[in-house]
Amino acid sequence: MSETFYVVPEEQHNALVTAAYKKRGYSTAEAQAGARFCAEASRHGIRTHNALKALHLDHFLGSAAGGCVPKAKLEKVKLPYRASQVWNANRKLGQATGYAAIEAAIKLADKYGVGMVSVDNAFHYLWGGGYVMDAAKRGYIAYTNCTAALAEVVPFGGKFPTLGTNPHSWGFPTTEAIGYPIVIDWATSVVAMGRVQQLLREGKQLPPNAAVDETGTPTTDPAKAKYLIPFGAHKGYGLALMNEIVGAFIGGSIPTLRNRWDKVGDDKGTCTFFFQVWKPEAMSAGAFAKGRNQAENVKAVIADILGHGNEGCMLPGQLEAQAAARCAKNGGLLFSEAEINAFNEVAAEARKARWKLSDFKVAE
Repeated sequence: MSETFYVVPEEQHNALVTAAYKKRGYSTAEAQAGARFCAEASRHGIRTHNALKALHLDHFLGSAAGGCVPKAKLEKVKLPYRASQVWNANRKLGQATGYAAIEAAIKLADKYGVGMVSVDNAFHYLWGGGYVMDAAKRGYIAYTNCTAALAEVVPFGGKFPTLGTNPHSWGFPTTEAIGYPIVIDWATSVVAMGRVQQLLREGKQLPPNAAVDETGTPTTDPAKAKYLIPFGAHKGYGLALMNEIVGAFIGGSIPTLRNRWDKVGDDKGTCTFFFQVWKPEAMSAGAFAKGRNQAENVKAVIADILGHGNEGCMLPGQLEAQAAARCAKNGGLLFSEAEINAFNEVAAEARKARWKLSDFKVAE
């Protein structure tokens, strides 16, 4: 039986999330960036990184814990490289920083064909796919990775969590070819910790071999899940390691100290971000078969991949596009009853009116 969802007007959602961030001391611009991001996550069915996750992360690791500084200013580090920028985020809200960084990378790409922005001293930006999807919808190829908020993942063959969930996110401008951008976005663990929290909230179980309890024993109970396991054994481990190494080149420090402010001392406990954006024409050799142009060639390649009996296969970004279409059809963002109950905890904190389930129509 499919889950029942209720339609919450986006303006109502954004007003509550903005109020919650402002109650915690964030500027109006930061709060609105946070709300905008959370709405995009919900619109595209990313329930593990919606406003509930964002505000939970801020409460336990952010503004209340010293990991994020409301109204912080972004600081650019001087470099001799024109297509590259490095920023000190000074622990600014991650979503506000992420939006600013992808926009800066796009401007560099417009000028130089490719743009790169690296960010040190950051607070986690949540769903990396949201940033690259936005760029891909505007015609750019984009990539981002970050070091996750906490080291919660045990390396392949190891016993102790020394890696973050460390997501990689790619966006490709394929709307002309298939109707939506291909967005490849994943945590390098079997599941993200946000998924664990969502399943706990919904009273559901984890898949096998996704998490271990505090003794290192595999568990499917989200209430007992303490640490996470890399997907694909050594392959997921390698991808998670990549983020840590990129972060180390930027300025990130010891993974096991990240956001553990009682243990950081004179070290660093902040995250790092990496963004790269480029214009498709900046990588074109121009020698496409049968006189196709670049867009036609991309469409032909995708058609071949999904041909030969593979017509039922799914493309990355397809589920997100379907979720967005369902939201558009229903005229709002979709939330379960458990999520609406959790939003009422946010409303209590922000001293705003509670949401009444009876006020929302059931989604089709």
